[in-house]
Amino acid sequence: MSEVDAVETLDWAKGDGLLPAIIQHWRSGEVLMLGYMNREALAATRASGKVTFFSRSKQRLWTKGESSGNHLLLKSVHIDCDADTLLVRAEPVGPTCHRGTPTCFADAVDLPIAFLGELDALVEKRHAERPDGSYTTRLFDAGLHKIAQKVGEEGVETALAGVAQGDAELLGESADLLFHLLVLLRARGFGLPDVVSVLQSRHSQ
Repeated sequence: MSEVDAVETLDWAKGDGLLPAIIQHWRSGEVLMLGYMNREALAATRASGKVTFFSRSKQRLWTKGESSGNHLLLKSVHIDCDADTLLVRAEPVGPTCHRGTPTCFADAVDLPIAFLGELDALVEKRHAERPDGSYTTRLFDAGLHKIAQKVGEEGVETALAGVAQGDAELLGESADLLFHLLVLLRARGFGLPDVVSVLQSRHSQ
């Protein structure tokens, strides 16, 4: 079933024309906020690429970031099993919460693994913008061979730490290896999701 067909199955009547929309960071999986959409809000979201809600207080359509500039850029829309709740995956531009925090659930304990998605996004941004004074910028400017050499060095140091050093050294070298591997992938036009896709395909075999 296509996304268009799936949208037509939504149960708008259950919530008097409104459906809850859970907004999730498309890279890290972090829950950013909860809003409500009617048919028009969903259509506006899909048409503009900017997440738009129906504001129950203002009684009108409201595009996230219309005054602050902190938009949520649409990546995908998913529908739950009862067709009465939306899961919207988006790329946040700036903090999502009006209090200036990345998520409206700021007191929730962060999932450590989700930080890899954030780091991958930062590496992608550094690759595109090349800000002065950034170590990541210096790596990209040094070129692919230098980055690959750095990954090799970090791999050797991680292996040595695994057999001849303490836990702190192993964890530190592993962190260095993961970071430089993300840089190497980005230099070749790839990111963390591409590697995860390979792992998932192997897992299903």
